[in-house]
Amino acid sequence: MATKKDKKQQSDIKVSKYTVDNVSHDTFKHWYRLMVLGRKLDEKAPNYLKQALGWSYHAPYAGHDAIQLAIGQVFDRKKDHLFPYYRDMLTALSAGITVEEIILNGISKATDIASGGRHMSNHFAKPEWNIHNVSSSTGNHTLHAVGVARAMKRYGHKGVAISSQGESSVSEGYVYEAINGASNEKLPVVFVLQDNGYGISVPKKDQTANRKAADNFSGFKNLRIIHCDGKDVLSSMNAMYEARQHAMEKNEPVIVHASVVRIGSHSNSDRQDLYRDERELHCVKAHDPMLKIRKLLKSNGVYTDSDFEAVEKDTNKIIKEAHKKAMLAPDPDPESIHDYVIPEPYKAEKYPDGTHQEEGEKIKLITALNETLKAEFRRNQDTFIWGQDVAYKEKGGIFNVTKGMQQEFGIERVFNAPIAEDFIVGTANGMSRFDEKIRIVIEGAEFADYFWPAMEQFVEMTHDYWRSNGKFSPNVTIRLASGGYIGGGLYHSQTTEGALTTFPGIRVVYPSFADDAAGLLRTAMRSKGPTLFLEPKALYNAKQAETFVPEDFEVPFGKARVRREGKDLTIITYGNTTHLSLQAADQIAKETGKEIEVIDIRSLIPLDTESILQSLKKTGKVLVVHEDKVFGGFGGELASQITEFGFEYLDAPVKRVGSTFTPVGFHKNLEAAILPSVKKIHEVAAYLLEY
Repeated sequence: MATKKDKKQQSDIKVSKYTVDNVSHDTFKHWYRLMVLGRKLDEKAPNYLKQALGWSYHAPYAGHDAIQLAIGQVFDRKKDHLFPYYRDMLTALSAGITVEEIILNGISKATDIASGGRHMSNHFAKPEWNIHNVSSSTGNHTLHAVGVARAMKRYGHKGVAISSQGESSVSEGYVYEAINGASNEKLPVVFVLQDNGYGISVPKKDQTANRKAADNFSGFKNLRIIHCDGKDVLSSMNAMYEARQHAMEKNEPVIVHASVVRIGSHSNSDRQDLYRDERELHCVKAHDPMLKIRKLLKSNGVYTDSDFEAVEKDTNKIIKEAHKKAMLAPDPDPESIHDYVIPEPYKAEKYPDGTHQEEGEKIKLITALNETLKAEFRRNQDTFIWGQDVAYKEKGGIFNVTKGMQQEFGIERVFNAPIAEDFIVGTANGMSRFDEKIRIVIEGAEFADYFWPAMEQFVEMTHDYWRSNGKFSPNVTIRLASGGYIGGGLYHSQTTEGALTTFPGIRVVYPSFADDAAGLLRTAMRSKGPTLFLEPKALYNAKQAETFVPEDFEVPFGKARVRREGKDLTIITYGNTTHLSLQAADQIAKETGKEIEVIDIRSLIPLDTESILQSLKKTGKVLVVHEDKVFGGFGGELASQITEFGFEYLDAPVKRVGSTFTPVGFHKNLEAAILPSVKKIHEVAAYLLEY
């Protein structure tokens, strides 16, 4: 970062533009030292790979020097949030990250401040300074920047979110969603597009019809676009300062489009000679920002030739010393791989086993959800909810789960989102980064089947905690109305947990009754880290799902509940099929006298394997029932765990009942043929009882 003297000089000139005449020699020297230091490190990085020391991914930034210097110099670590991308090495150095910290990241040491060696090299971060750990999914951090900016506006914080990226990432749909959302909400975000003309080997002309990608957004209201020469220090500094001031003072997003050149290949796994000819490469090198800054400094008497040599010598020494220290740092411990997968959840102390006495009036499952949301919003003023249709006049979501919430808690805490699922999830991730006390609930989609556009951000959310080495985890509950039995057909009746439970780093729950819905939602909202909350929409108003719900009822994650005692067969189930299983068990008891134990697992991740095995020891037979497809469904994991850990207790093969390996059809005849039913469960249960 700049010295105190430099900062004073900079602050003196911020009423006008940066020019050769009003920037002090000390400031110019500081900038140049950073540029030389960064360039030397950029050139040294590939040698680590050649020597088998690491840095197996390196994206050289040479040609982006001026704009990256400016981003780091304008960034205020006490007020702003910075989301750099994988080519932002000089941005990181300019923002204050040290050479040693950069090298530790490059060679993936345990003391790497960005991720402890868990994330790819060249992904720079320093969480304590609000320099965020971003993923390799190019441009997806734009949504996180928008989310942070939303929190800044809600809490009256004076600062900006800065998202830095290449121009090709703007082709991603979620980048459009981010800029659209920021302009609609008027949020203080600066989107920096470092335009070097290529997306790996794909030229810009194959990305967009506009010569400058920023111009794709020229029709957006509440959005300012600033073009600058990203190869020129003064042009870049002026653009970044002006952008930050405008975003902060006007509460509006700004795009800074910086024209740069890419001198090297995209990365160390790319060969640019396969798609760029010698003439082009010669022209690119002629526009090297280092040539321009040296000429400027020399012609204005800031440096002599001997001064340039002294800087070279000094920076070589800095890098050499940093290298020595970094090489002595420990490698990541293989035993640590299970650390920071997901934070410890809120501990349910009042109801540690997630059960209660039936002693009052029964309420509907939808009422339990609505009342729990309101109770938790009253308890924690830093709780927010948004999604599609969640808050407009008297409507509260497509199923009215959030009815009355905006009226009680206001539009600042309960509000609608665009029909953009990735935006809904990504901005939740971002907003939770502003302060750990924030808790967010989102309707990830109006139906679970529509959640697929958000999968990129869902995956991002699942590995944030692990990837950041425990530095950050989004405190977000994702609600999805799931399942069939409503005649909804495609996009309205599918269940999705078979796919979504394959990702480590997220809790997944699926209640069947009103009390469990309330208790699990309360625990999810009080916990650190993300939870996927799947709601069986066919049970929202169903009589069979009604229960008494104690005030402040809590259900711990990973604790199954025996909904029916038995000794002859165990049915393991959750969601809609819990009630079908109970009906089948009751029928068989009346017909044969055989007693079936029905275990409602409630929590898929973490899973209460212990309770399942205890029941198996008692009955010797197991039937797994769920609404999802049998092939590839979550029941396959349940059956596998039973076979692996309880094989010696089995007196019959583990059987499964679920949907056919087809989509769920619209006509009631098709739906009935596809989904599990009492009859189907009865048939398989009867077979196992006689086995």
